[in-house]
Amino acid sequence: MTNPGILDVPEPHRHGDVQGRKAGIVIASTRAAAGIYDDETGPVIADWLTEHGFDVFPPMVVPDGEPVAGAIRALLTQRPAVVITSGGTGLSPDDRTPDVTLPFLDREIPGIMEAIRRAGAAKTPLAALSRGFAGAAGQTFIVNLPGSPKGVMDGLTVLDPVIGHLCDQLEGGHGH
Repeated sequence: MTNPGILDVPEPHRHGDVQGRKAGIVIASTRAAAGIYDDETGPVIADWLTEHGFDVFPPMVVPDGEPVAGAIRALLTQRPAVVITSGGTGLSPDDRTPDVTLPFLDREIPGIMEAIRRAGAAKTPLAALSRGFAGAAGQTFIVNLPGSPKGVMDGLTVLDPVIGHLCDQLEGGHGH
């Protein structure tokens, strides 16, 4: 016996489902922004986000520093669920991405960066030098990934099993 009223209830948002959520990408590379070489990480991140069901804004390739802050600020006006940056996380004087990202974060999510550095350190000790942050700007998750394709892949591998739940939580979901 079925209850006709039950059929009128819309299907609930599946735990971990990201379909229809927007995502942005900011590539911090002064040389790629100047056309000296092609960015290799933006397409990797865009493909990963698309494979996970996000509607992805075209990657923004900008010089490191204040242009990164401007790109993040512009993306946040579009209310994306996720903003992923790549590059500018090291110790060079022009590596400023973490410094310009931090003011946007209402809450840091240190476990994400700990896991990303741990995943990278399994392959190279240089992963410990990444200064990136992960956190929430309102309902938007922002994460700073390294500028190398391998570093990006390590970060995306860490995000893979948690990204849907993370977005659910930031949107006010309470499923565990």
